[in-house]
Amino acid sequence: MTGDGTDIHQPVRAGIAAFVGTMIEWYDFFIYGTAAALVFGRLFFPQVDSFYGTLAAFGTFAVGFLARPLGGAIFGHLGDRVGRKKSLIITLVMMGVSTVLIGLLPTHAMVGIWAPILLVTLRFVQGIAVGGEWGGAVLLASEHARTEDRRTFMASFAQLGSPAGLILSMVMFKFVTLLPEADLLSWGWRVPFLFSAVMLVVGFAIRMGVKESPDFIAARRRRLASLKQDQAPLREIFANSKGLLIAAICSNVLGIAGFYFTNTFMISYTTSYLGLARGTIIDCLLIVSIMQFIITPLSAYIAERTSVIRFLVCTAAYSIVAPYAMFTLVEQRDLVSVTLGIGIAVAGLGAYYAVIAGYVSASFPTRYRYTGISMAYQLSGAIFGGLTPLLGTMLAQKADGNWMPLAILFSVIATISLVSVLALHALRGRTDARLEPA
Repeated sequence: MTGDGTDIHQPVRAGIAAFVGTMIEWYDFFIYGTAAALVFGRLFFPQVDSFYGTLAAFGTFAVGFLARPLGGAIFGHLGDRVGRKKSLIITLVMMGVSTVLIGLLPTHAMVGIWAPILLVTLRFVQGIAVGGEWGGAVLLASEHARTEDRRTFMASFAQLGSPAGLILSMVMFKFVTLLPEADLLSWGWRVPFLFSAVMLVVGFAIRMGVKESPDFIAARRRRLASLKQDQAPLREIFANSKGLLIAAICSNVLGIAGFYFTNTFMISYTTSYLGLARGTIIDCLLIVSIMQFIITPLSAYIAERTSVIRFLVCTAAYSIVAPYAMFTLVEQRDLVSVTLGIGIAVAGLGAYYAVIAGYVSASFPTRYRYTGISMAYQLSGAIFGGLTPLLGTMLAQKADGNWMPLAILFSVIATISLVSVLALHALRGRTDARLEPA
């Protein structure tokens, strides 16, 4: 404790809590995407051929993204009015419980049509939980920063949870895919989902040890002292910050859609169209995820020491050209080439993803910051993230072995973010939300 009663360890605890919590949430979310690419088509949609089964499985994957804006609105309101910490504890429990229940689901062979209905329902709950998680985790870390200029780096701890969750999910599926096919389909796929119960207990204990955000406490005091009538955070955003919200939504596209392109769609593409073994692509993504884990804090540190907006523009521009090198190497169909190819693309989008959270969060005033960044991120996910594997699968089917349409899709994703982050910068330059009264 310092002389004024401030706990000097809280920034570290907040960073760890944001990291561990988002790691668990994204682990839960990613194992679903991996299972959708590998086994869900056969287990829950066996009445259709492999292409349409995979498409249906990715459709349930997209359901989680469609639910995320609802989660962002619900928990954004709760986080802006009741507190960041309370909101984050609820999202963590929701995600963990729904994931464990997915691991206990009967398949289509056991209960028929009820199997996909239950799967979609639990996926919807997962989406609501993730919708409320990300914004709160970013704020829990960044608003505990000791100084304003350290917020980008602190926010990256929440972003660090994404590759960590992916690493854990890849490790779990690496083990279960070593099983014989019959064992994988009967019980092996359930193990990663059931393991979430252990992680839930750990994450809950860590988050309970973190105090409420200092920014939120100060904003609540000002709100209580003010004679002005409270306006719902979401209503205030649409009244005062619509342009900012749209720019923030589109600025997040590369980090979200690009990520699911490389880490979800590419599993299906390489196994279904290039004939790679499941174990090979999982090994590849595991290596790439470790690379992204290292890139995340390094990128945030470099961006803080140079120029955050310049860093975002450069990484988005790099990502426009990266997919052509990626697919050229992936077509070689060996572990080294595929890993190098996907790694080239992830280097750009991973660096961008590490920094965009802190930049977007600083664009909204404290009084509706949780709602603002949650809606920006989750609407981006609903519009672009969940549909990317679906669109990629349809393009791959129509392209008949030609990867150029897929590379163009990735370039379009990066271009949207490049243009939008420049627009966001211009809007911030005219009315810098960081200086608005909370």
